[in-house]
Amino acid sequence: MSDQDLVVETVRDILGSHEPFVLTADRRWDERLWSALAEAGLTGVGLPEEAGGSGGELADAVAIVRTLAAGAAAVPVAEQLLVAGPALVAADLSLPSPDQPTTFAVADSVTVHPVDNGDGPGRFTLSGTVTDVPWAGAASSVVVLVPAPAGVEGSVLALVDSSSLPATDAFNLAGEPRGSLVLDQAAAAGALLTPAQADEVRARYALARAVQLAAALERVLAWTVQYAGERQQFGRALGKFQAIQMELAEMAGEVTAVTALTDAAVQALDRGENVVLAAAAAKVRAGAAVEVVARLAHQVHGAIGFTQEHKLHHLTRRLWSWRDEAGSELVWSRVLASGLLADGPDGLWPALTRVV
Repeated sequence: MSDQDLVVETVRDILGSHEPFVLTADRRWDERLWSALAEAGLTGVGLPEEAGGSGGELADAVAIVRTLAAGAAAVPVAEQLLVAGPALVAADLSLPSPDQPTTFAVADSVTVHPVDNGDGPGRFTLSGTVTDVPWAGAASSVVVLVPAPAGVEGSVLALVDSSSLPATDAFNLAGEPRGSLVLDQAAAAGALLTPAQADEVRARYALARAVQLAAALERVLAWTVQYAGERQQFGRALGKFQAIQMELAEMAGEVTAVTALTDAAVQALDRGENVVLAAAAAKVRAGAAVEVVARLAHQVHGAIGFTQEHKLHHLTRRLWSWRDEAGSELVWSRVLASGLLADGPDGLWPALTRVV
C-alpha cells in the first residue's frame, strides 16, 4: 500500500466514524470532522513542513480532497489545501495554522492600500465587500485576490483574519456557506502578483472545484450502477434493460472524460507547468458533465433520489453548486479559447495537444 493509499484510508476511516452530516440552518459545517482531520495532520498535507504544513505531495492533497468530496464532507479542505495554502507559500507569505480553517475568494470590488508602518513590505489595508466567500463564518482566515492599487499592474494576494468578521447568511444550493464579508480598512499581510501569477491562482481555484466535481461524479455513477443492479422491475434488475444500460454508458463516458482532463491538469500543476489552460479545460468539461450525470442518475433512481433522506440528493446538489463556482463554463471557455488561439492558426494544434 502506497503512502497515498494510506492517506485515503485514513480519511475514509475518519469519515466512517462520523455520522452523515446534513447541512441545515443550524449546522452549516462539520466542525467535528474538521477537528478530527486536523488532529490527524490532514489539513496541512501538501504544504511544506518548513512553512508550517504537514509535508507530502500535491497528489496526496488531491486524494484527500477527492475522498472528502465523494463523501459530501462539509469542511473547507479543498480551499485550504489546493488554493489558499499553496498561493500563500508561492507568494512567500506566512501560513496560518493548518488546524484553523482557511478559505479563498476573489474580490474584484475590494480596494487595497499599501501601509508603511515600519513592519516592512507586504502590509495592506482592504476595504469593500467580499462576496460568495466559501465557508464564510466558519473559516478563521480568508485569502483574497484583489486588484492592485491604482497605477500598479497585477493583483494583490492578501491574508485577512476573518475570525471576528460577521458573515452574511448566504448559501449555495447544497447549503454550504457562501456569505459576504465586509472589510473596513482591514489589516492584511499581502504580496503583489503579476497578471500571470494571478491567473494561475484563479486557475488553481477552478481546478480545486474540478477535482471535487470529478470525485462527486464518480461516486454518483457508482451509486447509480449499484442501484440499477439491485433494483428489481418487471421481474429483473433495472440494469438488464437496454435503455438503462445506454444511460449508464452515457454517464460513464462523461465521468471518464472529466477524470482524464482533471488528472491531466493536476499532473501539469505538479510538473510546475502553466496550468491555466489545463485547469480551464477540466473545469469546462466537469461543468458540462454535471447536467448529464445528475439528470440520468435521478432518472434511474426515480423520485427516491430527490428526498432529503437519500444520499444521491446531497451529492447532486453539490454538483449543481460547484459547477458555477470558481468561474462558470462560459468564463473558462473564453479563457480556453483565448489561450488556444494565442499563437495563431499554426499554434492551434500544438496548443490543443498540450492541453489534453
